[in-house]
Amino acid sequence: MFQGKPKTIVILAAAALIAAGAVYLIGQGGGNPDGPAMSEAAARLDAVAIGEVANFKAKPVPAAVSAFTFENADGEPLTLADFRGKLVLLNIWATWCGPCREEMPELDELQEAFGGERFEVVALSVDSNGQKLVRDFLAEVEADHLGLYIDPTAKANFTLGAFGLPTTLLISPEGEEIGRMVGPAPWASEDAKAFIAEALRLYAPEANS
Repeated sequence: MFQGKPKTIVILAAAALIAAGAVYLIGQGGGNPDGPAMSEAAARLDAVAIGEVANFKAKPVPAAVSAFTFENADGEPLTLADFRGKLVLLNIWATWCGPCREEMPELDELQEAFGGERFEVVALSVDSNGQKLVRDFLAEVEADHLGLYIDPTAKANFTLGAFGLPTTLLISPEGEEIGRMVGPAPWASEDAKAFIAEALRLYAPEANS
């Protein structure tokens, strides 16, 4: 149905995954016993990363994210700095990735439930064939609450070390990576919603709370 070929920069990453029998990687490596101690917030977030979101792994402390540029629906350049002040669920995906396609309606529902001044789902496509392909797919699955964001160069994959699709990063209001999940998740599930609610409480509390 979607026949566009991603550029070489994406093909190299995708080919290795397909050869392994999946478009995503599950292994995420163990923690470094000599690394920094896990913060209280990270420990609490890990404690609610259960069930459908058990593959999420929090960093011991939030880590800086290298800058990269992508486009919005109007073709305007953006960076994660444009989302400062919000907790961001950054999902790296592509229309040619089966598990990614399944996630989009779930992410749309999550954005509908939590999106606003404190939270946003940023579903960043790395499709190389332009916005129309992505726009048509989002319309097909009725993802009406998600913005259109695209990085046709797929530089985000290399900048973030996101070589399996989908990869989802939780970004703090200060623009730092709180943690990530490699592989798909049912983001509209009760486990996922409880996880996001706790992340908001820990990292982006309401001003009057």
